[in-house]
Amino acid sequence: MVIAYAVFDLHLPGCRSLKEKRMIVRSLKARLRNEFEVSAAEVGSQDLLQRAELGVAAVGPDQAPLDALLQRILTFVEENLDGELLNYRNEFIHV
Repeated sequence: MVIAYAVFDLHLPGCRSLKEKRMIVRSLKARLRNEFEVSAAEVGSQDLLQRAELGVAAVGPDQAPLDALLQRILTFVEENLDGELLNYRNEFIHV
């Protein structure tokens, strides 16, 4: 079993309030869950107005398909983000 996760560090310059930021992050999380059937959550920078950290996780039998999945998710985030992707990191945990 392999656990794969990725963390996206996002800059959302158009946000004028935390309520607006949460709406954008909630929408992105829902689209990731629906499109890729993964777990997604805001994992950091909750109190910063124009920053967000979004975590995505998936479980599978092998690393190769999970790596391809994370690459597709990265492309999706880059294409659908109303902001800037500052940093991206991922990791695979073999159990």
